[in-house]
Parts: sequence; structure tokens; C-alpha cells
Amino acid sequence: MAEVRDWVFGIRGLAVGRRATVAPKHWNTGALEHWSTGTPKHLFHSLTEFPMRAVDIIIKKRDKLELTKEEIEFFISGYTKGDIPDYQAAAWAMAVLLNGMTPRETTDLTLAMAHSGDVLDLSGVVDIALDKHSTGGVGDKTTLAVLPMVVAAGLPVGKMSGRGLGFSGGTLDKMESIPGYRTDLTTEEFLEQLRTVGIVLTGQSADLAPADGKLYALRDVTGTVPSIPLIASSIMSKKLAAGAQGIVLDVKVGRGAFMQTLDDARELAQLMVDIARLAGRRAIALLSDMNQPLGYAVGNALEVKEAIDTLHGHGPADFYEHCLKVAAYMLILGGKAKTEEEGRAIAAHTISDGSAWEKFRALVQAQGGDVAYVDEPERLPRASLVESMLAPKSGYVARIDAREVGETAVILGAGREKKGDPIDHAVGIVVHKKVGEPIEEGEPLLTIHANDEARLNEAEERLWGAVEISPEKPEPLPHFYGVIGL
Repeated sequence: MAEVRDWVFGIRGLAVGRRATVAPKHWNTGALEHWSTGTPKHLFHSLTEFPMRAVDIIIKKRDKLELTKEEIEFFISGYTKGDIPDYQAAAWAMAVLLNGMTPRETTDLTLAMAHSGDVLDLSGVVDIALDKHSTGGVGDKTTLAVLPMVVAAGLPVGKMSGRGLGFSGGTLDKMESIPGYRTDLTTEEFLEQLRTVGIVLTGQSADLAPADGKLYALRDVTGTVPSIPLIASSIMSKKLAAGAQGIVLDVKVGRGAFMQTLDDARELAQLMVDIARLAGRRAIALLSDMNQPLGYAVGNALEVKEAIDTLHGHGPADFYEHCLKVAAYMLILGGKAKTEEEGRAIAAHTISDGSAWEKFRALVQAQGGDVAYVDEPERLPRASLVESMLAPKSGYVARIDAREVGETAVILGAGREKKGDPIDHAVGIVVHKKVGEPIEEGEPLLTIHANDEARLNEAEERLWGAVEISPEKPEPLPHFYGVIGL
């Protein structure tokens, strides 16, 4: 076998030998066809028993070659079980970042990660398992309003959400502003609540897609987070493991998003739609703007209040519009609407007749939350220091940098700089104007909610750099840039 290894990694046969060494489990004659010319014939039968190795898979991706399904499954399985160390997984992730993956490779990666743990089967509970996912933004409390709207329209939805990290707020952190609300349901509790109440919003079980959790933590400290195939597989593996059959993907683009350019956002959206199709599911992706915060409120309890206002028909116009569109496409996937217009009308009716609000109350009550706090949202956590930043001159709002606002909210304590940091549910920022709107000198531009004087001062100083007032009226920012997957 030493002779085999010497030949495979010798200079004369390096390129061909490298391809051959990564066949599934053992060599086979189909793989050998690619390099049989010039192969020492007395080594042929020995090579058919040459085992798969992580290093060869890393080298193959480093050299811009396409990995097989078996190679991807071998690598993900080995890393999840601890047979492949972090340093090899980091090298592989960097090779993927630099050289990319085909849609087929990315789908195989997604399925390998989805099947690294438990996979929920919701077919016995709901006719079609619907889900939504946002790629993360500032002031994005969409799930809190959209889920009740869709459920009130007759489609049960069970969703597993995440916590915030960095400037992007987490849905679970927002819901935990409500005293008693549980985000740690067991799988059995999840299924029972979906069956009996029709709406669930909880955290992800540790048993679902454990490979993703392990790989994401590694990517976070190795500079490989921006890889579009790795982002897409991370998102979709969790959705598939949670049993989703129809998924609406809200792909944010702009300063307050992970995708800074429309081209990158479109590439990610298309890839996730492709993954769903290749995996036998259906997905629709919406490309939405995140150059300014969504709605007015940024911060956990503040955003819960704004979602409640929206469910009562009094929310910010841009946020209400956003929710209607997301809900409409979930209704299309669920067979309740044929067009966006029909879906929007159905969703809007659930607001006007109060049924969406009742579903939100039912959700809070089912998961142990004190509904008195949502019936009277002024009882939710409140900051001890509230200070408004007044416009220094009249004009038009030309810029409200979503990333700066989000990162300032983290400084106040509304988000996490690193995993495990505590959250202050009361603090945050309220934006009073949108880009393109007029403002008068002395009129409130932003309001800071803080529980610490030093943090308030730091936040104010930073926020002055996040806004711009112009004498000329700029064009309002679009809400959406397109739809992929119809």
C-alpha cells in the first residue's frame, strides 16, 4: 500500500491520483476510468481499496473540482462525529469560500447537514408544512406579525427561530420580552401545540442539524461566514430538518444586511430556491431592502410593541407592507391564494377582522407567556433613560444607516457582541422618519432608550453619524427588489 500512496501523491501522477483518492469509501472502476491511462497496471487492484480521506477532499475543493455526494456526506458525517478535526474543516470551508460550489454540491451539503440529526416529519400534523426565513436585518420583527396572519387565514405554521448575533436582532430575544414565554419546547411539545393550537414559535432543538451548529461556530471564527454556498446550506438545512415543505425566504440586501449588494442577494436567493427544488421542496425568495431599519422600532420589547400595533392595524406603513407581501407568498405556497394580490387581500382581512391578533394571543398563552403584557404592551420592559435626538436643521432625511443603528442598539444592550451575552429587553432605538420624508428643525429624528448613562452618550454620538439631512428630496428607498422562484 505504501507503493500506492507514493504513486498517488508523486509529482508525475499528482493531478490524476488526487481525483481518484476521493471516490466514495473505496475506489471503483467508474472513477478509475478518468485516470486509467498511464496508471501502473499492477497497482490497479490495490487502488480500488484505497479509503477516502478528509485531506483529499480538501485538496479537491482547493483545486476547484466538484465534490461528489458521497464525499460531502463523508466529510460532514466525520466532522459532526468528531472524526475530522476543526483545522481540516476550517481548511475545507476556506476552499469553499474561495472556489464556490455548484447548486448540486450545495444541495448535497444541505441534505447532509439536515440529516446529521433528527428530521421532523410534520405530514401527520399539517397538510403542508410552511416556514419563512429572514436572512437578518435591523428592526425585522416580521415573524411576529406574519405567522398570526397566515395561521388566521387557515394554514397552521410551526416555526423554529434563532437568537440575535451582532447587529441582527433575533426573534426569540424579542418574544422573551414577554414574561413567561417559553422558547425551549421539546419536539413532542412542538408537535402537540402545532396540532392543537396551529401556531408555534420556538427555538431550534439541539437534535436538528447539529452539523450546521458546529460548522457555523467554526465559520464565525475562521473568516468563512460570507461564503454564499455555506450560508445557503446553513439556512436550508435547518428548514429541511424542521420538516418544511414550502418556504418563503426574505433575503435582505443593503447596509443592514449580510448581503451588501443586490447581485450577492440575488445569487443567494436563487441558490436557496434551487436547493429547495433539488431537495423536492418549494421555495419563493423575496429580495427586500435593508439600507434603513424596517419599521420604526429597533430593540426587543420596542419591536414587540410595534408588532402588536401592526396586528391592531396601526403599525408603520413600510412594515405593514412588508408583512402583507411575505404573508401573501406563504398563502400562495399553502394553496390559499393564487396571486400576490389575492394573498395580500386575505392577509389584510386577518388584520381588519382581528383574527390575526387572536392567533398571536393564542401563541403567547400556549407557550406560557403572560397575555396581560401583550394586551397592555406598556407593561413590557421599559428603559429608565429615554432621550430624543432633534433634527439640527430642516430638510429631507437622506440616510438612516441600518447597520449603524443596529450596531448602536447592540452597544445599548439590545443585542449580542458574542454568543452568550445577556440581553436587555428594554433598550433600543426608535426611528421617527424614513428616507425621503421631510423633517423640521427641532423635530425628533431618533429616540434612544437606555438603562446606562454612558451607553446612552456613546449611542447618541454614534447615531449622529448614521443619519443625514439634505436640502434636496431624495427618492424613497424601495421595499422590494424582486421575487425569485415563482
